[in-house]
Amino acid sequence: MNAEADVINTLAGTSYHQGGQTVDEYLDSFQTLVSDAGYTNPRTLVVKFRQGLKLGIQNQIATMPYGRPTNTNPDAWYRVARKIDQVHLANEIFQSVLHSAPFAPLKTASAQPPPLSIVRLPPALPLPVTLKPLLSTPSVGIPMDVNASRRTKSLPP
Repeated sequence: MNAEADVINTLAGTSYHQGGQTVDEYLDSFQTLVSDAGYTNPRTLVVKFRQGLKLGIQNQIATMPYGRPTNTNPDAWYRVARKIDQVHLANEIFQSVLHSAPFAPLKTASAQPPPLSIVRLPPALPLPVTLKPLLSTPSVGIPMDVNASRRTKSLPP
């Protein structure tokens, strides 16, 4: 068997899948494999790349409501997979730091827990009994002077 046939057989199986690798590591080995196999069809590259991605990353890309790469654009899939992997790795680091901080309980002289202190809040302001409407209704009795702008005489100060 020749080397190209071995690579094609590898891509037909699951041994090339991402597994515990980062997307960058997976992508490096994936691109070497598809190049050695002579794969150039963009749809085939996306299908094979997508099949090998971790399920969580693959699902996240496939279900993107906006900006989802097409199934004929492998470079877009590679780019988005890298970004998602970087975000996942950053979140894992954050979570590990958050959960690795030791919890130090309060130390007291006795075995009894410390007494709870009572916090007194200021009394609530009473609600008004009658609420005024936001828009006032016109009052009856004072007609509007519609000809005020046509006056020739100015009013004394």
